[in-house]
Amino acid sequence: MSKEAMFTMKLEPELRDAFMAEAEASHRPASQVVRELMREFIERQRQAREYDAFLRAKVDTARAQIASGQYASDVDVEARFAARRAALRAKAGGDA
Repeated sequence: MSKEAMFTMKLEPELRDAFMAEAEASHRPASQVVRELMREFIERQRQAREYDAFLRAKVDTARAQIASGQYASDVDVEARFAARRAALRAKAGGDA
């Protein structure tokens, strides 16, 4: 990848000195460390956007289902799964 762009930033001298010392201690150029940090930041942001979009779609789907009457109350769900648990207990007891 071509490295033709220049990036300038202002920061506290103490932060710069500590960063440069750590980069040197890890035997890596500071510019390489900054590029890695930038790539990690970009990836985290991309993942966060994808998750937000996924979650938004799930919420929109759920809202549409509720609006169209395609939902079950907590009482209905609990009754359905109580029946499933009872059937599984009976099956487990019958096989033993």
